[in-house]
Amino acid sequence: MESAIKRLPPLNSLKSFEAAARLNSFQKAAAELHVTPSAVSHQIKSLESFLDVELFIRQTRHIELTSAGKEYLRSVQKALNEINRATQKLVSSHGAGELTLAVAPAFLTRWLLPRMGKFYETHQNIELEIAASSGLIDFAHSDTDMAVYFGNGDWQDVESHFLKRSYMIPVCAPSLLNKHPINSPEDILKHTLLHVPRRPEEWPNWFEVAGTEMVETRKGMYLSSSLLTAQAAMRGLGVSLQDVSLISDDIQSGQLIAPLDITLELTKSFYLVYQKNRPMTYAMQQFKDWLMEEMAVDALSTAR
Repeated sequence: MESAIKRLPPLNSLKSFEAAARLNSFQKAAAELHVTPSAVSHQIKSLESFLDVELFIRQTRHIELTSAGKEYLRSVQKALNEINRATQKLVSSHGAGELTLAVAPAFLTRWLLPRMGKFYETHQNIELEIAASSGLIDFAHSDTDMAVYFGNGDWQDVESHFLKRSYMIPVCAPSLLNKHPINSPEDILKHTLLHVPRRPEEWPNWFEVAGTEMVETRKGMYLSSSLLTAQAAMRGLGVSLQDVSLISDDIQSGQLIAPLDITLELTKSFYLVYQKNRPMTYAMQQFKDWLMEEMAVDALSTAR
């Protein structure tokens, strides 16, 4: 008896047919499937030959399903959806895999880690290995699957997805205001400024936005990262510039206070990146989808 599988058309031809029929365009189907329009056309011609049925009416500027094509589309979409559901169910119940991340330290400590519990609630079969890293990853020679970079988004050989802009605001410990209250940008200069050496332009740029000449009356303190300047600020050592969204929990808990509502928008932003042209694993796709959704929620709450 002949196997039923042998009587089925190739999966690629079914995917090409479904995409072209749903999008009503060979070109749009090709873009979605990451192939050329001619490849889509060839797959559909092969499918029509296999079935000995015409599925599309081809006109100069558009395509249209035949009555047979419309009927076949309903069945094909149902079958492909069932395969997708079965695949997701199998992957989620038999080990969804591992994911190795490298994350900018401030983003990791102040944004990602506080939210990881939410990720594990819905992705219990994904095992994460996370490292703090402020440098670029050589994905071709590394076990790292994905990373969160802080920069301009112009890195070579990586796919990058914008996450969030950075808006810097001065923060300090509430106790610091007992010495010298901060009611204006000039008042900040009565305190020690906490600097990140590799980002020397941030304080001058903030004072420029505030319309105040920056003349430090006290020697500043220099620390290697914004994470350390935030910790120093919590201990009452001075005033630090911090990303608004990364220190919201510290402000709500009362460890930090933002005495002035004047923000500096940086040209650099946070991006999720991974090796260019690398097929996404299930774990990578799930983490990317979750992260982008969380960022959208953050953006909405900030807008309010």
